[in-house]
Amino acid sequence: MNTRADALALLCEHTRSDSLRKHALAVEAVMRHFARKFGADEDLFGLTGLLHDFDYEEHPTAEEHPAWGCALLREQGYPEELISAILGHAQYTNVPRDSLMARCLFACDELTGMIVAVALVRPGKSIHEVSVDSVKKKLKDKAFARSVNRDEVQQGFAELGVDPAAHIAEVIEALKGVAAEIGLAGAG
Repeated sequence: MNTRADALALLCEHTRSDSLRKHALAVEAVMRHFARKFGADEDLFGLTGLLHDFDYEEHPTAEEHPAWGCALLREQGYPEELISAILGHAQYTNVPRDSLMARCLFACDELTGMIVAVALVRPGKSIHEVSVDSVKKKLKDKAFARSVNRDEVQQGFAELGVDPAAHIAEVIEALKGVAAEIGLAGAG
């Protein structure tokens, strides 16, 4: 299997945006957390999170993302389970999320973006200032973080079969472990 260093190089080759790179690192951390929780392959889950949007900056249309990236991943020998999960994270591909890894990616991707947005409006710009209640409140505010698809967040909870508050809490905790890498360690 390709290494994390290989995946990180691929991400950096195709993603120049600092915020999109940080999103990839955030989703990787959350996916690793859930792999540990469920006794799954932490490296495979992590690589899936790290690479799920690596082609988005260069290929942002529904016709190309994530299909273009998945074709490249296939050429480079990444496992089909990873490729299928990445394809399935985009609703419009109609690829079923028929593995735990695919359901975790879908349940974490948009929610991670929302939690990061909540942290960034905190006075200290720190993930340590984010509470479950603050995330739930912001999820109801359609004007906040408009790019976050609230329907997909709710669908992710349902598909993974998790209590929303508990899932939000776990994602927040997972992000605390990479706070410095994703720019959420605090402004001070």
